[in-house]
Amino acid sequence: MSIQEQLESVRNNFLADIESFPTSQNEIENLKSKYLGRKGSVASLFSLLGQASETERPQIGQDLNNLKKELSSLFSSKIKESLSNLSSGNSSYKDFTLPGRSQQNGSIHILEKTMTEIKDIFKSIGFHISYGPEIDDEYHNFTALNVPEHHPARDMQDTFFINPETVLRSHTSNVQIHLMESTEPPLKFIVPGRVYRNETISYKSYCLFHQVEGIYINNNVSFAELKGCIEYFITQMFGQNKKMRFRPSFFPFTEPSAEVDIWDDERKQWMEILGCGMVDPSVISNVGYDPEQWKGYAFGMGVERIAMLKYKINDIRLFYNGDLRFLDQF
Repeated sequence: MSIQEQLESVRNNFLADIESFPTSQNEIENLKSKYLGRKGSVASLFSLLGQASETERPQIGQDLNNLKKELSSLFSSKIKESLSNLSSGNSSYKDFTLPGRSQQNGSIHILEKTMTEIKDIFKSIGFHISYGPEIDDEYHNFTALNVPEHHPARDMQDTFFINPETVLRSHTSNVQIHLMESTEPPLKFIVPGRVYRNETISYKSYCLFHQVEGIYINNNVSFAELKGCIEYFITQMFGQNKKMRFRPSFFPFTEPSAEVDIWDDERKQWMEILGCGMVDPSVISNVGYDPEQWKGYAFGMGVERIAMLKYKINDIRLFYNGDLRFLDQF
């Protein structure tokens, strides 16, 4: 076969191959290498120049260069045509030559950060952690905690009733009752979790929020121990110089009871952060403990309120609306 016939054979084979132009990157690269690569069909033709006579060699060299240009041009045109067809005819087409989109790293929600910090502080002084049901019977949510049947806290304006005997818990104190029913004293637990109240939504109240309640039952437990526990928590959470005060208060399940305020430098006023007190003897009796032998203290705090004061957040609804402008700050 003459050199000219070999040129024509390579051209015809190339035209046949690009009729069914490949779509994958590997197949396209293989086709280009087969004809236009350093060891491809066109390159091998140049090695045949040594077989041509001196008079034929210039013309054959020119024909080889023209063939190479022709095949390169046809190959480039076919790639453009193929990409155009893919992008216009296939909505799932992806151009892998485009730069990638950077993905933003996620982060821990500010409420979860605050909850973790609270738990770590109390674990450091010997408290264990327990969780319990968010849907519970009225006995564990109210009656066992010394809340009378007609107490305002049972009113539909405060509590979400699923049926007359079942509620969405309005505090995590229900878990304290479950703990005391199933655990022999002494015991020392905190109970974190979500609670639900049928309240008007505003900048300072929401229909759900998070609480951490604590309970300590032992032989000789005093209000002074409770006070020391709360003071330790506040200094660890807000700093050594944070001003605080205890105010007498009333809760059905503790006696005596107190509310604890800290000074809010932003608002220039005292802000309540938790309630606490000595466990009422009737609650001790309700779970089968001997109130003559066992004493205890309990406390409960709202996680959202702690976070709002610590991080200077002025609207509780910001925790729940998913606004990235707010979340990115933390």
